[in-house]
Amino acid sequence: MRKAPGDDSGAFCCFTGDSNCYTLFPKHHPDRSTPFVERHHPELSIITPVLNEEAGIDRLFAMLAEQLDTDFELVIVDGGSSDGTVERAGELAPKGPFPATVIEAGRGRGCQMNAGTRATGADTLLFLHADCLLPDAHALRTALNAIDAAISRRGDDRVAGHFLLRFERDDGAPSLPYAFYEAKARLHRPGCTHGDQGLLLRRRFFDEVGHFDASRPILEDMRIAAAIAARGEWLLLPAEIVTSARRFEVEGLRERQTLNAILMNFAHMGWDRFLDELPRLYRNQDRVGRLALGPILSGIDAMIRALPRHERSRLWHDTGRYVRANAWQIPFFLDVHRSFRRGEPLESVSGSLLEMHDRWFDRLTDNPAGRWMTAFLVWIWFRLTLATEMSRAKKQAGNSPRLP
Repeated sequence: MRKAPGDDSGAFCCFTGDSNCYTLFPKHHPDRSTPFVERHHPELSIITPVLNEEAGIDRLFAMLAEQLDTDFELVIVDGGSSDGTVERAGELAPKGPFPATVIEAGRGRGCQMNAGTRATGADTLLFLHADCLLPDAHALRTALNAIDAAISRRGDDRVAGHFLLRFERDDGAPSLPYAFYEAKARLHRPGCTHGDQGLLLRRRFFDEVGHFDASRPILEDMRIAAAIAARGEWLLLPAEIVTSARRFEVEGLRERQTLNAILMNFAHMGWDRFLDELPRLYRNQDRVGRLALGPILSGIDAMIRALPRHERSRLWHDTGRYVRANAWQIPFFLDVHRSFRRGEPLESVSGSLLEMHDRWFDRLTDNPAGRWMTAFLVWIWFRLTLATEMSRAKKQAGNSPRLP
């Protein structure tokens, strides 16, 4: 055990295992001579994956410092930041009122969060994104009480909780699209639960569902959400989480959600080639402006055209199956719109049109004819959207100033 590199705060570091990691112990800890994980078993371990989060790491520590009535530790897992994230986290770790650990792992949230669990000491885990906030100082206590009650009711620990989602936006004016996504995040239907809502569960249940899928750098939250639903149940925690809308605001809400829908569709059908090619088609968030859909859709079109005819047919059929199964979002959007127009809170969304969809439309279209009809409509949408986006891209290129 020795001083953390470049640290004069009195914190000590302990290098462990085969990972490039170090543990920072608060200088006010009663016994720094013994590794913290051997002496303290907190009620809750919070695991936060980070990548180039230097600008927001102070806010994360400040927010957690305000949480009351909960004995918790924080594990920051860096995935290869090129800014000062690790250094700043290392400066903050020994100064907070809670124990904090900073470790380094491979890139990809799944890999980072799995590594983070191995550095924790609690039986209950909370996976929390760095740009998420818990406005209520009792949010952690309320969440833990809720999941304890659910486990007691079930008689087993196959329960996972997520918070009530609210987006933090630069424009604070009411927005129907954001209201829809916030309301949708309260449902427990497939594809509605994501990492920005937080994930609270027992370590044993986390082990049972197989941890996060680290084979790919994306969609780890979608896969573990499906595994949780298959083996247990989801719980909506009675506390709010605020997540940054920066990606939607920078890239465009329509553009980003269009790409998300395409990504979810191809991931659901297991089209690995698209997932392998996505990094080439899409740049990292902190280097991107407004998302240009044209080149991405053009790349997808080229990959589809390169498939043999029978594989193209199967791809569109599977797309029709997936989109038809998610058509419930249209009546639910109308339900949200009705409440939004009346100025009602999200809790007041009736869901009457959604209920009608489930009772009639879903049953009438859940057949080969319904799936092929949906596939045809999606194909038309794709061709029209591709043409529109490529035309927009050409106009933007024509308006760009040329270098001398």
